[in-house]
Amino acid sequence: MRGGPGQLLAGRYRLTDRPGPLRAHAVDERTGESVLLSALELPALLTAGQDPEEAAAAQADRLVRRVAAVGSAAPVAHPRLLRGVGAFVEGELLWTVEERPAGRTVAELLADGPLPPYRAAELAADLAGALRALHAAGLIHGNVTAESVLVCEDGAAMLGGLLAGVAQEALAEELGGPGGRRRYEVRATLVGPVAERWPLDGGPAGDCWALGVLVQRLVTGRAPYPERGVPELVTAVRDGRREPAVVCGPLAPLVERLLQPDPVLRPTAEAVRGELAELLAGAPEPVDGDRVTQSRTGDGPGPKPEAPPVPRQPRLRGGKAGGSRAGGSARKGGNGGDFGAGSGAKPPRIPPSLLGPLLVGGVFALLVLGIVAVVLFAG
Repeated sequence: MRGGPGQLLAGRYRLTDRPGPLRAHAVDERTGESVLLSALELPALLTAGQDPEEAAAAQADRLVRRVAAVGSAAPVAHPRLLRGVGAFVEGELLWTVEERPAGRTVAELLADGPLPPYRAAELAADLAGALRALHAAGLIHGNVTAESVLVCEDGAAMLGGLLAGVAQEALAEELGGPGGRRRYEVRATLVGPVAERWPLDGGPAGDCWALGVLVQRLVTGRAPYPERGVPELVTAVRDGRREPAVVCGPLAPLVERLLQPDPVLRPTAEAVRGELAELLAGAPEPVDGDRVTQSRTGDGPGPKPEAPPVPRQPRLRGGKAGGSRAGGSARKGGNGGDFGAGSGAKPPRIPPSLLGPLLVGGVFALLVLGIVAVVLFAG
């Protein structure tokens, strides 16, 4: 069932928008929350000696239970994880549901161009915190991509796509078996040439490898591996043929270790989070006010600011911001010039408080001189 805005799915999700044929935004009428629905087509399994409809129903039930098991095991209310709500089958589609607060995906942000390295480090620190929580719970994400990461209005990154990734992997196994060529072909159709989805190994190390790919994508606007097709992408990953991480600037050493072919040499999500926290602690003050956000380590709640941030002062030629609240604000002189610290103007020699007495004294001296001149002239 491919519904449009206004349609009700599963008796509770009222569609509000359809950004794609297999994606929909909706409102959960039970809770009032905004959610994202992601769908997978469920082709009927033609099993010998079994009714096709019964086989498809059994397949759908297995998939829903598998997705639900992962959702129930995921950390609850983690500040950097989008909460998976559940899964259901309607018509020929398997839908997964996750919360969707206001924000933009990383894919949408990158449509405007790459991000500065330290902004990418902030987002990566958030994601490393989310992965650390998942790995501690014994779960693998497997879907760390630009489409699954949401950057919220407060600037924090939240990792989503967990249930959608689980559904894709489960369906690939259902249709193609536990391994082999058939499963690879089905998975290639479901996932496509997205570099983050094709690590050489699974487990937590595979998630960290995907994070390294995503970080390089954030900084450069492209993946370090070719994405023209799945066969070429998989071959490049296997052969280690990629763009050098040096293009990532201060993030290059970390990205290089994350993309190590040997999973034992890759840092864990916890180590990544700690290294990024140190990098951000020594980050230079940003200049672009549109990119300014507070540094995070991936575990903070990231509340929205109560008031808009105060715009930063422009940098001077020497590289220091001008003006401080303590006393660096400019003062106006009588000629309209600025007399702030460092402005180059000299302060007045005579304090304003002495100008009045001096003026009165000057007038009195002139009167005395006038009287003396009259007496001398008359004498």
